[in-house]
Amino acid sequence: MVEIKIVAFDDAHRGLIRTVREQVFIQEQQIDPEIEFDDLDSEAVHVLVMDGEQPLGTGRILADGHIGRIAIMKAARGQGLGVKVVQALVEYAQQQGYTRVDLGAQTHAVDFYRKLGFMSYGDEFMEANIPHQAMEQMLA
Repeated sequence: MVEIKIVAFDDAHRGLIRTVREQVFIQEQQIDPEIEFDDLDSEAVHVLVMDGEQPLGTGRILADGHIGRIAIMKAARGQGLGVKVVQALVEYAQQQGYTRVDLGAQTHAVDFYRKLGFMSYGDEFMEANIPHQAMEQMLA
């Protein structure tokens, strides 16, 4: 059974989160591990998608409302798990009283985030040699 959990980047969850991000960002997208894992992980709140003992996806939100590091394992894509990760992070932000969340979407994913209520702003930019678009969602 697939479970979506809000977790910390602690001893119990660090390895699971790293497994997903290493596979998706470092192996598939060839992002430098020095860029992928930063000091913000320990301060962020993370979402972890689990199927039993198997991690399927993750994402994080920083204290300033910035959402990032959304990743779903290749074998688990197409099941709506990315939507659930983003929704869980937005719900967390609402519960914490945030008025706005933002993210840097890889340009191929702009439509995905748009369908979830995010709006583009600013110019396209490069991050980790991948084109991105800034997007935001105002919260009630």
